[in-house]
Amino acid sequence: MEQFLAGFEALKANIFDNMIEQQAKLGYRKEPVRLYYPLSSLNHFFNKKADSDEMQQILSDFPVYTKEQCGEISATHKGERFCFTISEEVSEYVHTNKPGNIFICELIQLLAKHGTTLEEIITLFKSQPKESVIEPVNNGEFDILIRFVNDKDRYYYCFKDEGCHIIYHRFLPEDYADFDF
Repeated sequence: MEQFLAGFEALKANIFDNMIEQQAKLGYRKEPVRLYYPLSSLNHFFNKKADSDEMQQILSDFPVYTKEQCGEISATHKGERFCFTISEEVSEYVHTNKPGNIFICELIQLLAKHGTTLEEIITLFKSQPKESVIEPVNNGEFDILIRFVNDKDRYYYCFKDEGCHIIYHRFLPEDYADFDF
């Protein structure tokens, strides 16, 4: 397990980020949650090029690692798609011990409004105390990519104006690069 501690910590942090985002969108409930990850994302956390069975073996100690800290998170897979089942104890732990991400809450509230524009989203990013970079994207999937510079928020925020609403996806840089847009 020692050789995978950095990967376990990175994966746990990402799971927590996703749960904080989910709780901002849907509200908190003390219940189990399932999150899905492709094998390629997991390989980024562990700096590996493992196949599905090797990754399942790497993850075999993950429930022990998380249970001591916050509750059990187990992993199964079908092919290259991994399902993490997060216990209700972990949901409660995230809700009570991890501060809400104010920026994510503001972003979700803005996107929930009817008629939100890309300009309003850019204004929200520019209003943050950290520097951001806004890049137009011409790949058919997104209109703009916004990311913070030199910040612990490493995510790439990608937005698409669908006409009647704006959709967004949040990627780690390595996962975004994998898409080869």
